[in-house]
Amino acid sequence: MKDVANPHMTVNGTPVTLDCAPGRRLSDVLRIDLGLTGTKVGCDAGDCGACTVLMDGAPVCACLTPVAHARDARIETVEGLSRDGTLYALQQAFQRHGAAQCGICTPGMLMAATALLRKQPTPTREEVEAALGGVLCRCTGYAKIISAAMDANQAGGASSPETGAAIGARLPRVDGAAKVAGTEMFGADHVPPDALSVRAIRSPHSAAGFSLGDIAGWAAAQPGDLHVFTAADLPGENSFGVIPPFADQPALAEGHVRMRGEVVAIVAGDAALIETLDLGSFPVTWQVADHLATSEASRQRDAPLIHPDREGNILITGKVCRGDPEDAIANAAHVAALEFRTSHVEHAYIEPEAGVAWMDRGTLVIQACTQAPVMDRDDTARVLGLAPEHVRIIPSATGGGFGSKLDLSLQPLIGLVALKTGRPARMVYTRAESMRSTTKRHPAKMTARIAADAQGHVTGMEFDGDFDTGAYASWGPTVAVRVPVHASGPYRIPSYHAEARAVHTNGPVSGAFRGFGVPQAAIVQETLFDELAVKAGIDRLAFRRLNALQDGDLSVCGQELQGVGIADCLDALQDPWASALRRAAELNALGGTVRRGIGVASCWYGCGNTALPNPSTVRLGITPDGRLVLHQGATDIGQGSNTVIAQICADAVGLPVEQVDLVGPDTALTPDCGKTSASRQTVITGKAAMLSGAALRADILARSNMGDDAKISLVGTTLLVTDGEGRRIIDLAGLPVDAHGYVLMAEQSYDPPTAPLDENGQGRPYAVYGYGAQLVELDVDMALGTVKVQRITAAHDLGRVINPLLAEGQIEGGIAQGLGMALMEEYIPGRTENLHDYLIPTTGDMPEIHSILIEKPDPEGPMGAKGLGEHVLIPTAPAILNAIRDASGARLTQLPALPHRVLAAIRAAQKGAADG
Repeated sequence: MKDVANPHMTVNGTPVTLDCAPGRRLSDVLRIDLGLTGTKVGCDAGDCGACTVLMDGAPVCACLTPVAHARDARIETVEGLSRDGTLYALQQAFQRHGAAQCGICTPGMLMAATALLRKQPTPTREEVEAALGGVLCRCTGYAKIISAAMDANQAGGASSPETGAAIGARLPRVDGAAKVAGTEMFGADHVPPDALSVRAIRSPHSAAGFSLGDIAGWAAAQPGDLHVFTAADLPGENSFGVIPPFADQPALAEGHVRMRGEVVAIVAGDAALIETLDLGSFPVTWQVADHLATSEASRQRDAPLIHPDREGNILITGKVCRGDPEDAIANAAHVAALEFRTSHVEHAYIEPEAGVAWMDRGTLVIQACTQAPVMDRDDTARVLGLAPEHVRIIPSATGGGFGSKLDLSLQPLIGLVALKTGRPARMVYTRAESMRSTTKRHPAKMTARIAADAQGHVTGMEFDGDFDTGAYASWGPTVAVRVPVHASGPYRIPSYHAEARAVHTNGPVSGAFRGFGVPQAAIVQETLFDELAVKAGIDRLAFRRLNALQDGDLSVCGQELQGVGIADCLDALQDPWASALRRAAELNALGGTVRRGIGVASCWYGCGNTALPNPSTVRLGITPDGRLVLHQGATDIGQGSNTVIAQICADAVGLPVEQVDLVGPDTALTPDCGKTSASRQTVITGKAAMLSGAALRADILARSNMGDDAKISLVGTTLLVTDGEGRRIIDLAGLPVDAHGYVLMAEQSYDPPTAPLDENGQGRPYAVYGYGAQLVELDVDMALGTVKVQRITAAHDLGRVINPLLAEGQIEGGIAQGLGMALMEEYIPGRTENLHDYLIPTTGDMPEIHSILIEKPDPEGPMGAKGLGEHVLIPTAPAILNAIRDASGARLTQLPALPHRVLAAIRAAQKGAADG
């Protein structure tokens, strides 16, 4: 085959002749040569399907298709679906159903669905599931995508809500059109002219010393100009971390690495050179050391210290104590105990880390995927020796995050190249690189005992857990402090002692992942609640209802709670629970090797930082030409904050939501709205948006001398204010313009009222909590140990439902991640660093999901609202484990519940029953 080919093809109806190597990936040609960045790349291995395009009408993975194979072919990408800026029917259906969350998988889903719909215009659900089975989604749980594909014949969009009725409306995403059109710009999509490509030399070892050889000679031997940078080139402090007092991770390692995948050097050059560079020849010599793989190994008395100043390899210990749990357990009618282990869980977002940096008149600008732009700015500035005001972070669209993109990754690396060379610098992680080097869910080893009296009231609980935080701190302190607060579940427990430690190992860094350790702790607590219910002879759902927190109750931290919705959630499951039990009894009466089981579990979750300041600031202004502009710095990673915050703001000011012109996160343009994590954006940034809207409305009413009930209309360059009796007009063009370009403006901050925890964990850790409960129906094959989840009914208390469409999507997506954690996901360094060996749920794995949205207003939340995104994952895994035990008797003590583990637990249960 020739080195260069001139293949002809038709792309979206346009003839194209290319001058490129025949073996180049079609995905690269489409994205780089033709600028069609709507085709996404998540793996370069055909595992994720994000790059799906149509070749002569058939879906193919563009990342696996050599351009030579596309000679004379008809290629269609997502950009070709819409015509003259109008979305076609399937794209409209995706928008109408909320099928795009982060949007990184959306183009691939649309292309695969388009191929199906051309063959079968009215497909069945099973046909849609099969057609989309090769495209992975980490956000949605697939339900909305499948519904959209089945509804594609119904053209048209959703109508906008009336003024003042945005809250509660099933409003499609305000940023959704770009996602379904394929025009959303993700981290890898911006390629400035003359940009240098950047790659990293990473450690293949978990613990090692290293020395660098003749770097200059190696670079000179390469076929082109090459820049090499090491830790010696960093002008600032070579240490970063999401919690400044614990910052301990180097941007570039210096003489020693503590984990596999740690960066020791970066190279930068023209893309053609960097893509073909043999990094295996880089002059580095390794002195491999013994590594500590588990928290048990790290806590041995003679274990080497991973960080010299952290005794016993313990980063931090969190504790909550109340009452006398030892006495409660000693005198209880019923006691249940358990030791449980969980594994590393990979975030597995479909977008690997990517971004670009450049200099702009003395300011370093970085556009990359992130969940925390201000934190990125401050950490990058410190590493590069810059003042924060000389670093600007422009978040790209983020193709999934779930906590991992809170931590720095490539930002200081591309920033260093741009700073040193003066040229733009671009870096895109490979899938293996992303999985090898970024954060994971904390593996945990947990023990607990819970006691109840003869009537089934829980009287005491003890919990102890080691959480493997890996080589560096990341969010280990947050996990260690949050877990003891939440390990009780949303229940009254008068005597309580919980302790959690973040323990260093030489494993992957464990960081934030949807729940910050609470999902692991809930598995232990909810498993033991099932055992106590059985021992007490009480229905498992009724046992939880009996012990559920109520308004006015004290939490295990001594905090008086209000707006407590867990009882409402459990009550909402009562009828589905009875029906599920009846179905299970009928199916099991038929006999056979497959048994039906029913499980239930609850959750609660504090929104925002634990007993720490947690502010957001929102700016809202009206321009002289009549634009209503909302500056909100909350990064939307698919959860819908762009839409929800706009809805809250619109109703607060009293104008239609479609008139809100959104300025999204950008450290140069938007005030700090904090990080997108811990289910804080709806509550905290939403409250700041509500206050800003109310302040702007109050200003308008004062200027017009109108009462609170007056209606406001924005028409052209005038504000019209009416109250039924009077009418006032404010001429915007005639008002003075402020420094921000507004004639009317309000800027408000909100920091939820919390109180520090004392030495016993007593205080007010959170101002707002969310609640939920889930019911699982599943089948267990008693001969094979396989599990198939059939149906999940999820009742979640949102306080006030701002957007039901987006709330359902969050529930469905969270359940998908919880199901993966329960049944299949286990990250093993060096073995599961791709999306073929590391399994996440596909369309075929997902059950039928019924969402029940509960509204128990919170007195502190914006218009009563509570957070949701983190909560929805927490009950899924324990409910699945409880259903497995209900079906088979299997008492599992380790996740994931792989078939061999389930089968071993079934056999152990059967042996125990036979032995009496």
